[in-house]
Amino acid sequence: MTTEHLVAQIHEKKSFLCVGLDVDLNKIPEHLLKEEDPIFAFNKAIIDATHEYCVAYKPNTAFYEAYGIKGWRALEKTINYLNTNYPDLYTIADAKRGDIGNTSTMYAKAFFEDLGFDSVTIAPYMGKDSVEPFLAFKDKHTILLALTSNEGAYDFQTKDLEGKELYKKVLETSKTYENSENLMYVVGATKATFLEDIRKIIPNSFLLVPGVGAQGGSLSEVCRYGMTDTVGLLVNSSRGIIYSSKGKNFDEDAKISAIKLQQQMAVELNNRF
Repeated sequence: MTTEHLVAQIHEKKSFLCVGLDVDLNKIPEHLLKEEDPIFAFNKAIIDATHEYCVAYKPNTAFYEAYGIKGWRALEKTINYLNTNYPDLYTIADAKRGDIGNTSTMYAKAFFEDLGFDSVTIAPYMGKDSVEPFLAFKDKHTILLALTSNEGAYDFQTKDLEGKELYKKVLETSKTYENSENLMYVVGATKATFLEDIRKIIPNSFLLVPGVGAQGGSLSEVCRYGMTDTVGLLVNSSRGIIYSSKGKNFDEDAKISAIKLQQQMAVELNNRF
């Protein structure tokens, strides 16, 4: 999916919501545990209930890897279901990969070619030759971890390096990579006030913003500091939507939560465009 198509979907739906599909079998409704594939059954219900109000889905692969081959099969079924039934939705493999040379190429093939995701999250610590193999894939996006929402982000990301914070060095250096136009970046919603400086470095790039809702991030602040003339934001909510309830009508409750966020996003878009 191209960036232009994603922007068109955002304006059509009045939403830049990304729903995180982080499935923990200890948290899903008990009746689903009787299904042949509880993870996929849960995902399918969530997708069918919320697809009108979001533009993207983001499975965190750790929540599938934890269940071994059954988890990977559930992930494959989930992405196939999305690509077949809702092809206009943007898909993100939240895998946080990043290794050198041929290893990165193999990771990229796994997520882009075999599974068919539109994008994958990448850790930039190993540098240029760990990122460019992902960028080589046409019409795919590489989402680089820039400034994350967790407490440990301050251990390294904001440390001074030759008079500039490390995360700013990451942003500036990544712009020199081949096919850098295919880059997006992760910036946590709890770091919203940093967005003003971030936009000076990458004024037009799309940002994937986790941390709104359960982690305490403010949607209005993210939009105030991070929104661009082409929107430039995908705001992710995982627990706040998919675990809205554990009852029989969990999917309808997830839908209500998604609608609430979408309505807030519509106000932000109407104020800007």
